[in-house]
Amino acid sequence: MQPSSVLEGKISMRFLWGAMGTLLVLLAVALVGLVSVLTGVPPAALVGRMLNTLFALGSVQALWYVTRAAGLAAYLLLWLSTVWGLVIPSKFFDPWLPGALAYDLHEFISLLSIGFVALHIFVLLGDRYLSFSLAAILVPFAAPYRPVWVGVGIIGMYLMLLVSITFYLRRRIGAATFRAIHLASFGAYVAAALHGLMAGTDSPLAATRLMYAGTSLVVVFLTVYWVMLLVLKRPTPAPARSANRS
Repeated sequence: MQPSSVLEGKISMRFLWGAMGTLLVLLAVALVGLVSVLTGVPPAALVGRMLNTLFALGSVQALWYVTRAAGLAAYLLLWLSTVWGLVIPSKFFDPWLPGALAYDLHEFISLLSIGFVALHIFVLLGDRYLSFSLAAILVPFAAPYRPVWVGVGIIGMYLMLLVSITFYLRRRIGAATFRAIHLASFGAYVAAALHGLMAGTDSPLAATRLMYAGTSLVVVFLTVYWVMLLVLKRPTPAPARSANRS
């Protein structure tokens, strides 16, 4: 693919995501405004009533349910981002997606997972069942609830942020440094899996354990496959020529 085609593909893909997001926001605002006019209820109060009706936000357990759901969603998105990043070098997506678009989707999924991580941790600040302070959710091993495994999850969050920042610094730091820092994504995934398995309240469920086992096996398999590709692509040194004897 020509460089101009790659650039056009990246621009069109980002424009598409932006247009879709903007359209959804405008539709939601228009819907709330229409209902507010018809009922005479102020928009803010209307949104509050809707959220309380849908998610029972006035109950003690509501925020706990939200943070658990956000944590599982963040883990699955991080897993998908890790798998996507391992598959890209094999050019598996090339028949369906140009390389630039596959890379952009990888970046998008990574950022989306960070968004759910942010929801997962900051909802805890308003939780009335367990009192988490700002330091407890930002400083490793300072949490009142299972501090070791929550601390592992916090470290994984920082590794995710480090890797995601390099998407925007690739030209400045160079491809070699970018790839080296990107290896931290393995640590982020392992930390997230251990955090979810050991600190998650849903971990005793058989379905949750099967999810962690299945997703982890996929990552292990693709990691081995990725390493084999690196070894096979490594150039074989040419045999040394013996010096001509007189």
